[in-house]
Amino acid sequence: MKRFIVVLLVCVFAFQFSAFAGTDATTYVGGTEKIDEGSEGSASIENEKEFVFEYKDGQLVIPYDKVTDLEYGQQAARRVGLGIAMPLTLLAKKRKHYLTIAWKDEKNEQHAAVFQLEKSSVKSTIETLESKTGKKVDFQDDDARKSMGGI
Repeated sequence: MKRFIVVLLVCVFAFQFSAFAGTDATTYVGGTEKIDEGSEGSASIENEKEFVFEYKDGQLVIPYDKVTDLEYGQQAARRVGLGIAMPLTLLAKKRKHYLTIAWKDEKNEQHAAVFQLEKSSVKSTIETLESKTGKKVDFQDDDARKSMGGI
């Protein structure tokens, strides 16, 4: 019986930890591009000249020198589904991290894309974009600014 309880507790804590652990996945939330909202993929800031979002049906390439605006914000939500199984998790908030990139194409037409980033990649992505675009990120509110260490 003790072994069962120990195994159960280990499983519960492992499940709870996995709910808080992130990946470096990126999701296209919306914008002016012909990409299905909710398309999951990966964002790359490694290229010296362009931001690249690769997803199942293709890729979106945004030249750094064409970026006109960067904006970062958060949305907090309670972990209700998880809280029913484990009441302590009701105290935790899950924050979603959103990055908006606006840019002009070669025809001088304005474009915008909103991405949901994983927490683990937010700071490095924003710092790199600021460096490569020469633009400062606009924060939607003080909570977003504080989460980035006030950069």
